[in-house]
Order: sequence, then structure tokens, then C-alpha cells
Amino acid sequence: MKAKLVSPVIAAITLLFGATAMASAGHGKEDIGQPGVASEVTRTVDVEMGDVFFKPESIDVKPGETIRFVLRNEGSLLHEFNIGKAAAHAAHQKEMASMFQNGTLNPTGTGKTMSGMGHSMGGMKMVAMEHNDPNSVLIEPGATQELIWTFNNSTGLQFACNVPGHYQSGMVGPFDLK
Repeated sequence: MKAKLVSPVIAAITLLFGATAMASAGHGKEDIGQPGVASEVTRTVDVEMGDVFFKPESIDVKPGETIRFVLRNEGSLLHEFNIGKAAAHAAHQKEMASMFQNGTLNPTGTGKTMSGMGHSMGGMKMVAMEHNDPNSVLIEPGATQELIWTFNNSTGLQFACNVPGHYQSGMVGPFDLK
């Protein structure tokens, strides 16, 4: 009887650790800075998102600077503001495309949820998806969110929307290290 209980528990733990490891690898956890603290914000940068662009198109940053990004989605589509390097964005795009293909992210807002874990985001159904990386925010159409980030001296950083097709359509910009 105990063997029947132990096997599912081991399988669940294995899946949990495997998913965590895959998420870390897929999001490219290189040294890109870290989440900032509100009391250390040195300036605020307003970022407008549209279908499919960012304003401003590039952002100057200094090593050690903590910036509050006020992110306004003025478009009609779900968008993402993600801080990373090109390779990390490419990996995250594959992950998000896979979620579209397997139905965990559905643009019509329909589809099954897993154990009631799904929630709606801007006409898209999120099903059992964790999008809680500190360097990334999903923003529904018409919504405003904030992200506070402390930059290091890493070069090659970009801000991007990794919703399928958006990066390729130009929804990416550089952080210019000054």
C-alpha cells in the first residue's frame, strides 16, 4: 500500500524540480542585474507599448542605476516587457510559442484549465503557466504595470516582447549602457 502512495509523490517531486530547472534554463539566467527596491529608484522611465512597438525605442542606463519602469499597454494585444539578452529572449520565445501550440496560452480566451489554475489575460487564457520572473511582466491591453530593476555593467541587454511574432515584428529595443 505504501508503494502505491510513494510513487505518485516521487513523480510529482520529480516534475516540480524538472519544471523549475527547465524554466531557469529557458529564461537564460545570466547576470543581467536584479530586481530593484522602490526606495533606491533613481528615476522613472515611462514605456508605451503598442501593436507592435515600444516608445522609447532605446533606453540609456548606468551601472548600479535603479529604474522604475511604468509600462502602459496602449495596444489591443497582450504584451510583455522582458529584460534580457538576445539568447534569453530567443529561448523565452520558444517557450511562449510552445504554450500557444499546446493550448496553455490561448489567444481566443477559450480552452480547458488545469485544476482551475487558469486565468484570463487580455483575451488570452493562461492555463497553469507561471510568468513570475522578476525581469518580466505581462501587460493586458489598456493596463499599466511597473517593474523596478537595478542594472549592473552587463552589455547587450534588451527589452523585448516575447509574445509569438512580436519580437520579430520589431518589438525589441536596446539598453544603452552609459
